[in-house]
Amino acid sequence: MQSAHKVKRSIVFYLVPEFSMIAFAMAVEPLRLANRMLGFECYRWRLASYDGQPVSASNHVSIAADTSLADERRNMGGEQRPNMVFVCSGVNVEKFSNKSVLAWLREEHNRGVSVGGLCTGAHILALAGLLSGKRCAIHWENLPGFSEAFPKADVYADLYEIDGTIHTCAGGTAALDMMLSLIGQDHDEHLVNRICEMALTDRVRNAQDRQRLPLRARLGVQNSKVLSIIELMEAHLSEPLSLIEIADGADLSRRQIERLFRQEMGRSPARYYLEIRLDRARHLLIQSSMPVVEVAVACGFVSASHFSKCYRELYSRSPQQERADRKQYLVAA
Repeated sequence: MQSAHKVKRSIVFYLVPEFSMIAFAMAVEPLRLANRMLGFECYRWRLASYDGQPVSASNHVSIAADTSLADERRNMGGEQRPNMVFVCSGVNVEKFSNKSVLAWLREEHNRGVSVGGLCTGAHILALAGLLSGKRCAIHWENLPGFSEAFPKADVYADLYEIDGTIHTCAGGTAALDMMLSLIGQDHDEHLVNRICEMALTDRVRNAQDRQRLPLRARLGVQNSKVLSIIELMEAHLSEPLSLIEIADGADLSRRQIERLFRQEMGRSPARYYLEIRLDRARHLLIQSSMPVVEVAVACGFVSASHFSKCYRELYSRSPQQERADRKQYLVAA
């Protein structure tokens, strides 16, 4: 029975400036609760930053680090080496460019350490070259830019993904579900249920549960035909369907679809389709470095000039202004 009291997982949480506090807390707290329920230190963790100094989260709360990147790299062959490493990031992850961190992640992965990302951490793992051909998850807001920037990664809008020794989650409360899944693998469902009771959560969600609210709740629309048409539109943003193709897919006439959208959405189906394509374009402009013309093509526009015209009409600024304002914000931050 002595072996049962050994540390099961030794984890390093690497904190990236502006990391998501909710994802970080949701990852650490179930480990703490598991130790409390078990009565011994089954899970051990420490916090690392690049220089060992405190790191400010996106909510401006500063968290003290236990160790620096240099300390971690020196310790790779020592007794304190971890068997799991999680990158904790959040907003503005696209400006991350620390080559030393990327090299460290590759080194840890190559020696068999499980490597993961919380919230937008998948972006940094992909930069390190660890997600080629791997299933991964990232926050829905960052997914369009991520999929364009890292086409070799097999990204999904799931709560979390575990592919071999790669663990990624979409952030927020999804970190809790991923950690509870790992604890369940290490122990049993009884321990997971006790942790849920202490954390006042009534269930562990599946990895493939949706990140966002269902369309019905998100849009306040009850008509099942309208919802199915919107889902069809969202699945064909880069190569938009014609209204005839949508009508065939929904088994309705064009006139019926026009009437339904006027009643339920207050606009024509063509207008709604345009708006969700422009919304995707806005995410790409903000979260990627793709040229404007490539953003236009990725969102189903035949020309950059038409794209710019539509974008300006909806957002009262050009795509170039959107990109420039975002760059200025990142520099100021």
